[in-house]
Amino acid sequence: MPARHPLARPAESIPMIYRTLRALLFLLPAELAHRLGLWLLARLGHRRRLASRLRARLAPPLPELASSCFGLSFPSPVGLAAGLDKEGRAAAGLFALGFGFVEVGTLTPRPQPGNPRPRLFRVVRDQALVNRMGFNNPGVEAAGRWLGTRPWPGPLGVNIGKNRDTPEERAADDYETALSAVRSFADYVVVNVSSPNTPGLRRLQDAERLVPLLERLVAANRGAGRRPLLLKVSPDLEPPALEELVDHALAAKVDGLIATNTTLARPEPPWGAYREAGGVSGRPLAARSRACLEIIVKRAAGRLPVISVGGVFTSDDVFDRLRRGASLVQVYTSFIYGGPSMPGRLCRDLALRMRREGFRSPGELSSAATG
Repeated sequence: MPARHPLARPAESIPMIYRTLRALLFLLPAELAHRLGLWLLARLGHRRRLASRLRARLAPPLPELASSCFGLSFPSPVGLAAGLDKEGRAAAGLFALGFGFVEVGTLTPRPQPGNPRPRLFRVVRDQALVNRMGFNNPGVEAAGRWLGTRPWPGPLGVNIGKNRDTPEERAADDYETALSAVRSFADYVVVNVSSPNTPGLRRLQDAERLVPLLERLVAANRGAGRRPLLLKVSPDLEPPALEELVDHALAAKVDGLIATNTTLARPEPPWGAYREAGGVSGRPLAARSRACLEIIVKRAAGRLPVISVGGVFTSDDVFDRLRRGASLVQVYTSFIYGGPSMPGRLCRDLALRMRREGFRSPGELSSAATG
């Protein structure tokens, strides 16, 4: 039997009630359990008073965790990555659990069903997921009808991409259409050119395609209604290519980077769900994500905020990413394994460690790396 991933640790801090519930949920196919969880969160979000009281209980305000990044105020540096709530229907429920910010999507200009099922798999021993969802979403217009109807207790990010059947030479049209549509309800917008689950999408990270795309989107984002524009990158880029991408992002004047998306890397030989096509997230991604963060921070030299995501499971992980220069941190797979109390636990434990080590804000912690 394959050995447990070397970074995997017992989840003693996870409440017993969720550990029991998770065992039951994990008897279901991964996508069915995922949809059930989102349905419950969406129902919670409809009950605004309950959602507000729950947030106050699970994640009461901690002033030392507040920060500002690309012109927005974040109540904490712990956010939810895109991919979990592709439609945005559960955003209010997710905020109620205590996330400092929530990113939804990926949204495309037109609705699309995504890849054939099954397309989501667990690797429980490694606390990982393998997914090849393929940007299944209702389209930007439909998502805007429910995402634009209420204020949020923290920034709402919207991740955008191109439709699968849009040819590469027209990809920029899709991104501009999506950007124009989501600016009315997004606090920041993320350009996703790094998902491994849409054929040919990662080619948009090549300089000859990326530079004109970013220039066009930055130009389209000017004027009234401008939103911070971020670029999400792949963990599978070689260091020279990643450094070049940072240079292009700086030249185009995007507002930040998100590092990273899922990886195509596999253990050798692959076993279990690792034999499935798709991107890997969770603990196996941690080392790659940290390495990409360090390369980006060094290359950007304080000129470009970075959101770090990939293999973040504990408050020590959050502290480490901030200390390495991240401005903010996102989770996804660890939330699946850690449960609804996880955002609040991360924030409380992070605040305690910051106090213990004399840091007064996340920005003070990350500036130690950026200089």
